[in-house]
Amino acid sequence: MKEISRETMEKIEKLLTHYPNKRSALLEVLHILQNEWGFIDEEGEERVASLLDISPVDVHEVVTFYTMFYRSQVGKYKIKICRNLTCSLLGSDTLLNYLRKKLKIDVGETTLDGKFTLETVECLGACELAPVMQINEEFYGRLTPEKIDEILEGLK
Repeated sequence: MKEISRETMEKIEKLLTHYPNKRSALLEVLHILQNEWGFIDEEGEERVASLLDISPVDVHEVVTFYTMFYRSQVGKYKIKICRNLTCSLLGSDTLLNYLRKKLKIDVGETTLDGKFTLETVECLGACELAPVMQINEEFYGRLTPEKIDEILEGLK
């Protein structure tokens, strides 16, 4: 069964004291464990289910519903390109194609060095920055190919 570090287990145990029903902590526990493991696979779902005294199917339904949970290893930097109307009108498709060529990967893939994973999302909620992308927790807006080059260079 997937191992959980002592520090992470202590964090989960403390978190569970805030909930009268362990099941209510499911999303937070998934986030905590994804931060430790990098993704939540079937074995991880079973581990979470045992921690929260729920069915693995209940965990699976949540993991596969939300796009923020990964089912397999992803890159150190997760690049999300917004494809909603405002970003599309301002060139997000062109920027997505630029990133595909630059990184030599397609949407849903990770670079061979394990550094970047490329994704598209329906909306990042930052229309005022369109076209916008998110890398891990940081937002970058008013993008151009040149600005993308600067951002990626800064990550190396």
